Amino acid sequence: MSNYASSRPRPTQEPISIAVVASLYNNQFVQGLLNAVKEEIEVIAPNASLDVYRVPGAFEIPVCTELVLRGSAPDAVIALGVIIRGSTEHADLVGASVTDALQQMAVKHCVPVIHEVLLVSSEEQAEERCLGATINRGTEAAQTCVKMINLFGKMKASFAGEPIDHA
Repeated sequence: MSNYASSRPRPTQEPISIAVVASLYNNQFVQGLLNAVKEEIEVIAPNASLDVYRVPGAFEIPVCTELVLRGSAPDAVIALGVIIRGSTEHADLVGASVTDALQQMAVKHCVPVIHEVLLVSSEEQAEERCLGATINRGTEAAQTCVKMINLFGKMKASFAGEPIDHA
């Protein structure tokens, strides 16, 4: 696991819309990610609206994300799930499929889709990344989400003729 932790963005008071699509499978870990997302968003984007959609497993995350993107026009989507490898290749296949689908949606819709569908080798790794206080991937997802919403806002303003600060 990387010890790099994302830096917290400057808090925004803008009313932003964030959708979270989270798996119910391996719920003890996914709930840890979701709780961390909610806590961090309250600090860095207190006026954000947060809509949470729970799906049965990681494989269902992309189709729900696509429907959210088509129907509600959020500023960003955060995808949360935990896939724990077993003795077959199933976990790797699901992980690759979810990753590819989420990236395609982000590009197709030009909306940030923050990918925190974790593929881990053990419950210990899941616990470290989802329930840990030092590095929680849910906290990082929230920070990345707000950074991308801020960047896209600046870019859209620039495209509309306003000057842009790329920092």
